[in-house]
Amino acid sequence: MKKRIIWLSLALAAGPAGHAFAQGASDALQYSRLQFGGPARTMGIGGANVALGADFGNLTSNPAGLGLFQKSEAHLTPGIGLGQSDARIEGNPAGLQNESKNSFHIGSAGLVLTNRLADNDQSSNWRGGSFALGFTRLTDFNTASRYQGTVNNNQSFLARLQPAADAARGTAAFADLDDQADNSKYRTDLGLAYGAYLANIIRARTGAQGDSAVILRKQGNTLTQSELIVNSGSVSQFDLGYGANYRDRLYIGGAVGIVSSTYRQVRTLTEADNDPNTHFNSLTSRSELKTSGTGINARLGLIYRANDAVRLGASVQTPTFMRMTDTSTESLKANFSAQGTDNVPSGLPVGDTPPVMFPTNDYAYTLITPFRANGGVAITLGKYGFVTSDVEYVGYGQARLRNNSEDANGDDYSFSAENEDIRNRYKSTVNVRVGAEGRFDIFRVRLGYAHYGDPYKAATSTGRAQSFYTGGLGLRQGNFFIDAAAVYTDYNQLYTPYSVGGLEPLVKVNNTRYTTTITAGVTF
Repeated sequence: MKKRIIWLSLALAAGPAGHAFAQGASDALQYSRLQFGGPARTMGIGGANVALGADFGNLTSNPAGLGLFQKSEAHLTPGIGLGQSDARIEGNPAGLQNESKNSFHIGSAGLVLTNRLADNDQSSNWRGGSFALGFTRLTDFNTASRYQGTVNNNQSFLARLQPAADAARGTAAFADLDDQADNSKYRTDLGLAYGAYLANIIRARTGAQGDSAVILRKQGNTLTQSELIVNSGSVSQFDLGYGANYRDRLYIGGAVGIVSSTYRQVRTLTEADNDPNTHFNSLTSRSELKTSGTGINARLGLIYRANDAVRLGASVQTPTFMRMTDTSTESLKANFSAQGTDNVPSGLPVGDTPPVMFPTNDYAYTLITPFRANGGVAITLGKYGFVTSDVEYVGYGQARLRNNSEDANGDDYSFSAENEDIRNRYKSTVNVRVGAEGRFDIFRVRLGYAHYGDPYKAATSTGRAQSFYTGGLGLRQGNFFIDAAAVYTDYNQLYTPYSVGGLEPLVKVNNTRYTTTITAGVTF
């Protein structure tokens, strides 16, 4: 079965904590809000290398920097990420919960092949250039969050189905619910609840279908609710690029990137009460989304050496065209007590009900991420080091979802409503990166900072910008080099796990992540 899936959440802030629906505005943001990446040297200076040059990170930021390489180079960069989150239902600070998510990754790997004319060879104004190919990890999806708190029964996970229950009238609606449960082929959220004994058809004694109704299982006035969200995956890019050197003054370059993305989210929501007047004890909803995608983009850039100390750089990157496939599953189960005063069907089980679930669903579509533009300045301090700064423009409202009717798991859905939502929800932002390196004989010391702006138009008291604090050390000895870097980031999220007409709980998540990488390489 293939179809667009309506998810049970509404994201109000950046990040992969929740989705309003599959293939929606939050997905467009998730794959457009990239981070800086590359070897440890790039990470240590906060990714600020647009005007710097001779840095492998230029392959993904400004390929003109490849023209400044004096020697060929090969390197590998493994890394470890350590993540923490604190989450709570807004207005319920006593329910703060901590969760961690750690990961191992390869941050960068690459090869630069340089060809340069000797200084005494004046046969051409083109002094040489470098061809580079490599792998760079641009986004880390590895996060986890957990909250726990109390909600009223009119804002519960089950209460979100009340409009569907009120609308389920007549012979056809009741027969459809019976068919879903009898054949274990669930198509609707209400059908899933019916199969888990969380909804029941109360038939009129007269047999009149118009007087019959679907009734949700009675819950206590106050419920304990918790949710665990675990995300994993990344966006990575394989690049081919070339940078040329014109008279050691102007450097021009271009690159093509092949993007690969993997993402997995598992959400487990539980809701429980201990009211002796109800048979209801608890319910557990588990949903899983897996998304894989491939894409392509291209970038052009230049660096101008104004004098021996000052370099100016600029680059542009085309939108990335991506083909995406979502695979989603969802299950629901409940637990009931033998005691209670509410009316229940004679067949209500005591204890855990068997899980009921939707069939696994695959859906193919395409995504176009925004155009990006970078500008930067770098000031070299002779043999003592350098300072560098970048600005990056990203128009998040330019992202677009498209159908993929040529794929067996796609259709001809227009996505016009979702694209209008993207335009209305997101704005253009400017990201700022600054960095510096000090050189002490064979040793290097680096510091950096990056601020990625809030992409949302709507104002909120919770800051949704991202800040990155970076530092690093390096050693150069002969043809061998080794660098280490650490990146600390923090950002906030607000989301609702489902919608109940504005009554749903609002969850606040404070995220922090510490990433350390080590690059080992050789020049030749």
